[in-house]
Amino acid sequence: MGQTTTSMLRAVALVGHGAAGKTTLAESLLAAAGAISSRGSVEKGNTVCDFDPQEKEFGHSLNAALAGFSWRDVYVHLIDTPGFPDFAGQAISALAAVDTALVVINAQNGIELSTEKMMQLAAARGVCRMIVINKIDADNVDLPALLGEIRERFGRECMLLDLPVKQGAEVVELLGHDSGESDFESVAAAHRALIDQIVEEDEDLLARYLDEGIDPSPDELHLPFEKALRSGHLVPILFVSAKTGAGIPQLLDALAQLAPSPAEGNPPPFYRGELGGPTEAFQAEPDPEKHVLAHVFKIVSDPFIGKVGVFRVHQGTIRKDSQLFVGDGKRPFKVGHIYRLQGKEYLEAESLLPGDLGVVAKVDEIEFDCVLHDSHDEDHIHLKPLEFPQPMQGLAVTAVRKADEQRLFEILRKLEIEDPCFKIERQATTNETVIRGIGEMHLRAKLTRLAQQYKLDLDTAPPRIAYREAITAAAEGHCRHKKQSGGAGQFGEVALRVEPLERGAGFEFVDVVKGGVIPGVFMASVEKGVRQALADGVVAGFEVQDLRVTVHDGKSHPVDGKDIAFQTAGRKATIEAIRAAKPIVLEPVVEIEILAPEAMTGDLTGDLSSKRGHLTGTQPRGPGVMAITGQVPLAELDAYQSRLKSLTAGQGSYSISFSHYAQVPPATQQELVAQHKVDDEE
Repeated sequence: MGQTTTSMLRAVALVGHGAAGKTTLAESLLAAAGAISSRGSVEKGNTVCDFDPQEKEFGHSLNAALAGFSWRDVYVHLIDTPGFPDFAGQAISALAAVDTALVVINAQNGIELSTEKMMQLAAARGVCRMIVINKIDADNVDLPALLGEIRERFGRECMLLDLPVKQGAEVVELLGHDSGESDFESVAAAHRALIDQIVEEDEDLLARYLDEGIDPSPDELHLPFEKALRSGHLVPILFVSAKTGAGIPQLLDALAQLAPSPAEGNPPPFYRGELGGPTEAFQAEPDPEKHVLAHVFKIVSDPFIGKVGVFRVHQGTIRKDSQLFVGDGKRPFKVGHIYRLQGKEYLEAESLLPGDLGVVAKVDEIEFDCVLHDSHDEDHIHLKPLEFPQPMQGLAVTAVRKADEQRLFEILRKLEIEDPCFKIERQATTNETVIRGIGEMHLRAKLTRLAQQYKLDLDTAPPRIAYREAITAAAEGHCRHKKQSGGAGQFGEVALRVEPLERGAGFEFVDVVKGGVIPGVFMASVEKGVRQALADGVVAGFEVQDLRVTVHDGKSHPVDGKDIAFQTAGRKATIEAIRAAKPIVLEPVVEIEILAPEAMTGDLTGDLSSKRGHLTGTQPRGPGVMAITGQVPLAELDAYQSRLKSLTAGQGSYSISFSHYAQVPPATQQELVAQHKVDDEE
């Protein structure tokens, strides 16, 4: 890459559903531009972007990968993203780094789940969008019908930028051609519609165009074209066959001549301040002479060079030996080396300009979504966070080998910082380490990586449900703890009362003892015993909540009265009282929102009811998409991702959030109580 300027840079992400051909398209672009000598294939496992051993094994992308090429004096930073919904975090995070999203659609499959999601997310982020219809030469494709579906789902602003010719063997560009043959549609009519759409963005140009009836020159169309892209008034549609190369030169020209540079795209949504407090918008300027402002949109744990931060420069110039701060950190780090990525290759660079995507390594302070800068004037600058799917699918994990227990959490933490949709939870109530991801495929990929890269084998099981216990009546409890062991003994007597409180009220401890029958110095020990009984559970082994414990009487001994005696008496008196207070087991109930094709609403609501769910509403969420909301016990959602995938042919998604605790059915309570007795006996 030779000398360049910000105006000669482009940052583009390939997004869309799995199997749309994004990785093959990236190969074709790189090969046609001369960045690689020949195009690799996903089947052979020799592509630039799918270089990870797991990606070669699975046959599809798992991570966002960066590459770049030069075309017509423009340098294009390209991000190839995964398409399957389980790996959406990698695709969504790429939107923070680019000015243009190429939404790739498989001509055979049409608009799929991730297609629609990425169109919506890119629009919400202000990222310019172009639609690329791939596999136009495949069998059984109906391009006119697909074009109609695109316009119905995404609007009439989706305009043809080229058209296929000779059954998809070639493509004719429309801005510069107002006549000719095509496989469908009229070239003249499509050309005229495109020009009409563009000139609407410039009143003077529109007036002259209407008066003279002559097409404006390409130079005159450039600014209104960019304006239409930025506003979403124009979403160009291009046709390609990544396999044969049809349409690839036209796509390269569109990226070089029509896609916005960093100075022409919508400004990134920076703000000054902290969430929860006062904030104000901050305008980053793509000026290489200003203070540095860069955003980290990807973290990689490289087995050879350690922690890697991948970032987009939005302002200023990053050079070797620059001093940069991470977020609000007070101490800078020195940039020893900066790189560009070409798949798995790290290409050293001397400097990075606004619009460049780059890499720094071995800086422990760098985290996903942090801002890098070179002046304390930018200490409190942040980029508006992206919205990621909530990781729902869970697995409880334990190391197979005892020697691996110490490094288990450390390695899981490395995976967590790489992926915004992968989370680790340590469940204190169930004493489990739980990993959560978007779906089964997501978690399977993580477990495979743990085994292959880190040689860490895990046992897995469904995570235990965090049930709770409560009482429904008031009751008394009493315990006299007396122990003699040859010398000084132990003595403590406690009488207490338990009463139920409202759901969510928690625990109250009340001391109404009079006359010093329990010396004040021992009351803390009584409370400790009470809390221990509540934490361990009484009837089913789950934490007891929402009750008041009132200690009202007791006895002590001037010699044998001891902390351990009153702690034991408090615990046993609490257990006795709870057993007499009509205890119940509670289960967590969650709010659920399901997004699925409208035609499947009936099947999904019926399935929700069969899981003891309660429907709270349905609401359209775009053409053909329905949002179904309700409440359902968390225990009923085990393997729901697979169930939903089966019911909706892979087109449904869901998210949950905790709502409240509710009483379990009597049969479930009997099972849990019986299991607790078995566990105690074992």
